[in-house]
Amino acid sequence: MTDRLTVVRRALLGTPADRLVECLAETVTKEYAVTGLELLLVDYRLAALLPLLDGPPVTRPGDPAWRSFDHQAEVTAGHVCYVPVTARGERMGVLRYTPAPEDEATRAELAEIATMLGHELQAAAAGTDRYAVAARTTRLTLAAELQWGLLPGRSRSGPAFSLAGQLEPSYAVNGDSFDWAEQDGRLYLSVLNGNGDGMDAALLTSLATYALRNARRAGLSLADQASLADQAVFAQHRGDLHVETLLLELELATGELQAVDAGSPRMLLLRGGEVLDQPLDAQFPLGMFETSQYTPQSFTLRAGDRLFIVSDGVSDAGRENNRYGESALHRFVRRTGTLAPLQAVRSLLGELRTFVGGDLDDDAVAVCLDWTGTGG
Repeated sequence: MTDRLTVVRRALLGTPADRLVECLAETVTKEYAVTGLELLLVDYRLAALLPLLDGPPVTRPGDPAWRSFDHQAEVTAGHVCYVPVTARGERMGVLRYTPAPEDEATRAELAEIATMLGHELQAAAAGTDRYAVAARTTRLTLAAELQWGLLPGRSRSGPAFSLAGQLEPSYAVNGDSFDWAEQDGRLYLSVLNGNGDGMDAALLTSLATYALRNARRAGLSLADQASLADQAVFAQHRGDLHVETLLLELELATGELQAVDAGSPRMLLLRGGEVLDQPLDAQFPLGMFETSQYTPQSFTLRAGDRLFIVSDGVSDAGRENNRYGESALHRFVRRTGTLAPLQAVRSLLGELRTFVGGDLDDDAVAVCLDWTGTGG
């Protein structure tokens, strides 16, 4: 006899990419006597959980849906159950259904189905716009469309690390971005800030990102990755535009970290409850000169260390006589120790929006990386 999880898996595999949730609702109703199933997708700003099928957005902090999303755990409120929809650390939203089963085995299976849905949503993304559109509260600018399409994801986790990044203003970001990849026991991370506004900045950052990916995928060292991207940007813009970039390569088993600071965003280290400014040797931004040479620095992380990387749009947020500033940034990073990386970057950019009273005037990127010291 075929078990229920296999029935659900086969149903999802056989349905059109844009009909995953309808197929899931029909199948779990039949197999689990569950009704009212809904997928709540987190929006680009990390400020709303948006129903795919029907209903109002969930924006109230502390709502059961947000508790499930933030804590990555099942939350029950009366007869309604919420379970996170996540794949390899990429948090996409929450699955809501009723009634909440009484037996733990059924609840565990439904939680596994939510994870199954997360993987299917990732696979379906290349074949339909439905889920990308459903996760928006307003239209993206063309530059923002390009920047979000460039990202590897918004959060990621493995046995030895947890990682997240966020862009702001989320629906109108220009040249700030990040990229990462995990390969052969190493984690590669780049945080970029391209000069200019609108499409000029977005295209510039895209060029640098793809040049860095091309060099990384060719097996080049961190310094050579920076050099190749530097040459690509200079060849296109002849020094008129450049990209401020921080490149990191983390050995997951040992915590050995290499860094190339190419006019980079700011990096802070949270260790044992204290915030430390991580000194970096300033080198030329990518594309500023034709023959720049780059030299990596080496650091050793300790188990439990957190790196917080931000662009100047964070500390400079506000008006000329009232900037968010370095002291506020230090205080915020110190308070994030108990938050998961995605919660931390979400909270930081939310605090900035509150500080300025709305969307930021300048781009900002925030990336948070935890190294657990185990499982690399």
